[in-house]
Amino acid sequence: MEIEIYADVACPWCWIGKRRLEQAIESYDGTVTVSFRPFQLDPTPVAEPRPLLDALGDKFGGRDKADQMAGHVSGVAAGVGLDLRFDRAVAANTFDAHRLVRFAAERGRAAEMVERLYRAHFSDGLDVGSIDALVALAGEVGLDESEARGYLGSNLGRREVAAELSAAHQLGVSSVPTFVLAGKYAVTGAQEPETLLAALREVAQREASA
Repeated sequence: MEIEIYADVACPWCWIGKRRLEQAIESYDGTVTVSFRPFQLDPTPVAEPRPLLDALGDKFGGRDKADQMAGHVSGVAAGVGLDLRFDRAVAANTFDAHRLVRFAAERGRAAEMVERLYRAHFSDGLDVGSIDALVALAGEVGLDESEARGYLGSNLGRREVAAELSAAHQLGVSSVPTFVLAGKYAVTGAQEPETLLAALREVAQREASA
């Protein structure tokens, strides 16, 4: 079964949802292939790095509200073994990060690249909008850094990522994570592993009887 994950590497619920899907797949007795599709929660350019909690405070009604939200999601993430450090995280535009995922996918390293980007943003406090940071992260997952720098410094992947972002909106993807199973069944949100496993089994049953 093909699973397409629409997500943004600056979305904490997307990382949680990805981990819960991985747990569901561990209990699923069928074969799956996972593809990563880009989505941007906020496509606004970020002129210079700033603390993510400050940016969230501006967006959601103050720093106290941002701290409360961060505390809640960090607690949920810890339940699936993820360490979210909002006190370190830096606000970033993720367009180039999505280009890097595309670059990695062309070389068979998409899953590793996506996971490293989540950890870089939410645990390590790295600026995933920085070309230098992205190049270093590419090297960490075994990709050629000079090749990655050349790709990110050019226009390669720009049109394709922009087209995929547009296609996501045309498909009606308005919140992430969204999991599309077998090309036609959508599951939205960071659902529990049991819910995702049930969806996998149900879709497999439907496809088998179609």
